[in-house]
Amino acid sequence: MNERINLGKSSPALYQAVLTLEQLASGEGAKAGIAVGFSHLLRLRASQINQCAFCVRMHTRDALASGEPSDRISVLPAWRETGYFTPKECAALELVEAITRVSEGQVPDAVYERAAEKLSEAEIAAIEWLAIVINVWNRIAISSRYSVKA
Repeated sequence: MNERINLGKSSPALYQAVLTLEQLASGEGAKAGIAVGFSHLLRLRASQINQCAFCVRMHTRDALASGEPSDRISVLPAWRETGYFTPKECAALELVEAITRVSEGQVPDAVYERAAEKLSEAEIAAIEWLAIVINVWNRIAISSRYSVKA
């Protein structure tokens, strides 16, 4: 396979704009009281769905570094089947999944309503921005084929 264009290197101003968006979204998450470790789990879950190996590895490492237990990281793809996540965290994960899978029925009203029952408006907005931004990063890494080697 031929090497792909690295979007970050070919368009540094656009890459920097996405990085700025990432920083703003992280700031909104912090202001809304979303724990740093859990914010990495939200990013990790979207990256798992999108099969972005680069971001899966990065956010797994980031989650571990910020104190998330390995058990929560390990069961993340099957979070609905576990008791590792609070009702608020479950609502956040469901919302991130719906945003990531936007082509499969948009973001269903039922998902949003469940989120609104458990999360504040500030939390919902922050989670939506985190989901939007990680989906942008996933598309950058996947289309550029960012290397993931042992």
